[in-house]
Amino acid sequence: MADELRSEYQVECVTASVDLSAPDALEQIVTAADGREVGLFISNAGADPNGAHFLNRDIDVWMAQVNRNIATLLRCCHHFGGLMRQRKHGGILMVGSGGCYGGGSFMSVYSASKAFQLCLAESLWSELGPHGVDVLFFAMGTTDTPALRALLERNGLPLPPDLASPEDVADTGLARLPHGPVHNWGQADDVAGYAPNAPDARRARILMIDESTRRIFGDS
Repeated sequence: MADELRSEYQVECVTASVDLSAPDALEQIVTAADGREVGLFISNAGADPNGAHFLNRDIDVWMAQVNRNIATLLRCCHHFGGLMRQRKHGGILMVGSGGCYGGGSFMSVYSASKAFQLCLAESLWSELGPHGVDVLFFAMGTTDTPALRALLERNGLPLPPDLASPEDVADTGLARLPHGPVHNWGQADDVAGYAPNAPDARRARILMIDESTRRIFGDS
């Protein structure tokens, strides 16, 4: 893919293979960026390759998922978000999942980590918006990814119908970035759909909470 980007668009494309569950993942990412201005940070890793009950996997498996989906994401948002705030422009796009809205017996750590991302994105949207930084949590449905295909193949299951294509996901995510903090795949902003409430309602709630907490903590 890097070769295709270089050839088709005549741009520099830097790649790095980083284990996002490693404690030094952020340091490796920053080293790969090599001082370049990162104007858009997209978190698009965090699939659950397990498809298992919580107690049927060793705790280290789940801790790795927490590190990958939460700890490294948190560090990256703090590092790159801080630089964006200084520059007064930028964007953070967290590609999440509709699993953020509720758990299930095969989704314990996955859904919990996506719920963390949802609340983080909403909070950063409120905090960084006045500094010219867009933040969006993109709650995806079932998407045609290598991780999903591998999981289904391992369990001897066919691909489900109506999978979202990666191309459509990318187009929609970038288009919705200025309209955060939440977008639910396939749903209008004034429709709750598979979520407890609509993105419009969540946006209004965040602004209300932000106003009330500002009275307590000020603008610092």
